[in-house]
Amino acid sequence: MKFTKYTLSVLAVALSALAGCTQKFLDEAPVDQITDANFYQTETDAIQATNAAYSELTKEGQYNLAMWAFDMWSDVSSSGGDDGNDAIEYKQLEAYSIPTTNTVANRLWGGSFIGVQRANIVLQKVPLITNIDPAIQKRCLGEAQFLRAKFYFDLVRAYGDVPLFTTPPNSPAAVSIPRTPAAQVYAQIEKDLADAIGNLPASYVGADLGRATKWAATGLLAKVYITEGKKAEAATRAREVLNNSGKTMWASYGDNFKVENENRNDKESLFEVQYINGRNQYERNNVGSAMNEFFGPRGANQTPGSGYGFNVPDPDFVAGYEAGDIRKSVTVWAPGDTYPDGSKVANKATGSPFGYSCKKWFVGKVNTNIWDSGLNVPVIRLAEMYLIVAEAVGPTAEGLEAINKVRRRSFGLDYTKPSTAHDLTAGTANFTDAVLRERKYELAFEFDRWFDMKRAQSLYPTLTNHALIPRMTEQAAYLKNIAPNTHGIPTQNTLVLPIPQSEIDTNPGLVQNPGY
Repeated sequence: MKFTKYTLSVLAVALSALAGCTQKFLDEAPVDQITDANFYQTETDAIQATNAAYSELTKEGQYNLAMWAFDMWSDVSSSGGDDGNDAIEYKQLEAYSIPTTNTVANRLWGGSFIGVQRANIVLQKVPLITNIDPAIQKRCLGEAQFLRAKFYFDLVRAYGDVPLFTTPPNSPAAVSIPRTPAAQVYAQIEKDLADAIGNLPASYVGADLGRATKWAATGLLAKVYITEGKKAEAATRAREVLNNSGKTMWASYGDNFKVENENRNDKESLFEVQYINGRNQYERNNVGSAMNEFFGPRGANQTPGSGYGFNVPDPDFVAGYEAGDIRKSVTVWAPGDTYPDGSKVANKATGSPFGYSCKKWFVGKVNTNIWDSGLNVPVIRLAEMYLIVAEAVGPTAEGLEAINKVRRRSFGLDYTKPSTAHDLTAGTANFTDAVLRERKYELAFEFDRWFDMKRAQSLYPTLTNHALIPRMTEQAAYLKNIAPNTHGIPTQNTLVLPIPQSEIDTNPGLVQNPGY
């Protein structure tokens, strides 16, 4: 059994006080006997504390609500859902009429900082434990460093400057610190990942499958570097993964998104958020993924709850697939497609006037529980390492071969063999744009597109000239219940989320982002 798929629901209750955990635990846990003073004593305690930091990835503050926004807020998809206030937190983002109480902004901030502080607890307490295998102790520290870096990477990209905590706050005053410049946050992220690479093993077996490895940390560091514009460093780290991890891409793109292929040491995924079904119902802060239900075609009776139709692909995104690109059939339900029960996808549905739905996270009626899929979410894949190399080195022989590996597979070809029909060449115009376009279709609905557009400085012109105005027209019925757009067409000052108002009310050291 994968380590997070059960143990995260029965974490040590001692973490609740320091980490802000509100999750209920098994009745057998003697909450009146376990304290901060007596808990961090054994190897088991260290592992449970580390597992607690992982647990935030499965919840609303990360991959069960907040991270969904970063495709809907881009040129990939729209919120969908029903009319009125359904999916209002995403419609507010799309309309650039975002209150400081927006659910996405609040959940991402809160969940990520809970994860940060749980990682900080591990880094503070685990080095003091003497009753522990040194290899496990080292691994726990590496996992905490990786996770702290991951949470801060999301925070700094979404909000800009954020408070930087490297130890658990020990008083209310210690929590009330101002925002740290983004450059310093990135420096800490880089340091954490470099340290994690030295502490983490290359792979796991048995119950530990799914934990962060040195290749996960190396791959995330490559992604951090390319985000910062440090191309040489990004290429170096991506090459390390490609050349030394022992991993290869799946021959078929769709194999990345199957339950039976999760956590393979030899295949493409470098790090996955762990989910399991059969343990929760109508719950997005537990161990099951809600995406099968929320993204399922609305009212199509293909999921336990008949699908909610959130996160619907935009028509111009679907039209952008090249002829023969097999990623389309893996990623998108389109009118005329056949559902597992033999029925056909309709030409339109509530929330999807063109009939499109997200297919990538569809698992169907695997059980009777709702909001409860067991399909893991790959956070970093080997294909992205190829695309990072291509972006970093440009249309050199290395860069062309890197992007062409990804492209060949997208047309169902052997990705190791040249293709005269689909390979890009040294004469390809606007090569960087071609790489970003490839990222768009390779990583669609893996919650990266808005960050890519923002770092490439293409979000503003795309929203003004391409995606926002048609989307607002299509969703006029939805937008009527949203407060008047306070920002108008987005500017550079509105390309971050608002700091949650509740945090500003609590922490006088915080200053709101411009435009909110």
